[in-house]
Amino acid sequence: MSILFISDLHLDSERPAAIQQFLRFIEQEASNADALYILGDLFEVWIGDDNKELGNTPVIEALTKLKLRGVPCFFMHGNRDFLIGKRFADLTGCKLLKEYEVLEIEGTRVLLTHGDLLCTDDEPYMALRSMVRDPDWQQDFLSKTIQERKAIANNIREHSKEAIAQKKPEIMDVNQKTVADIMLKYDVRVLLHGHTHRPNIHHFELSGTDATRIVLGDWYEEGSVVRWGKTGYELETLSAPTQTH
Repeated sequence: MSILFISDLHLDSERPAAIQQFLRFIEQEASNADALYILGDLFEVWIGDDNKELGNTPVIEALTKLKLRGVPCFFMHGNRDFLIGKRFADLTGCKLLKEYEVLEIEGTRVLLTHGDLLCTDDEPYMALRSMVRDPDWQQDFLSKTIQERKAIANNIREHSKEAIAQKKPEIMDVNQKTVADIMLKYDVRVLLHGHTHRPNIHHFELSGTDATRIVLGDWYEEGSVVRWGKTGYELETLSAPTQTH
């Protein structure tokens, strides 16, 4: 048994090496796995299923081939690609997950989430998240032309970069009380997420028992994957993608 978990690839046509790294990962690893879970931010930006961005085509084709090979793929929205919808899911075969999902692996209940909901100290981000996740906002956004949506998305990204530059690093990490509360709510002792780009395995005590928080890294400089088999899990760093010109 082998279940793969990845997050925060931020794939974009301006980073062709990262796309090639993902394609190799699908062909060499995911194709032989029992399941693939993508925990958000597969793409740097997603402005609607009707946007036929050429840079996204190889990624969609790779996921479609994975479907044809019979490997189940599950997708959880991130803060960059929360507008991925039914058309994308039907095309790729990816099953869309909720914001929190409990998966049982070899008798262990594991809570999956993208991770941004745990960063409750970052109040401006949480306010922005609440706005863009509102169904009325999304309906209005998707009613605009592709060019209008691109302009709005670029504007949001620029403001986000400026805001991040002014924030203390700890503000953008998870809040430990929020982590504890959500793990108790879902009755789990293992939490797996991405978003913070801080790959690590954290062990702590939760209501008198041992608990674990596994954090996936991003795919900017290298790559990150959790491989979970019969003997347990491993958080591994993938080799850095080869730049192409």
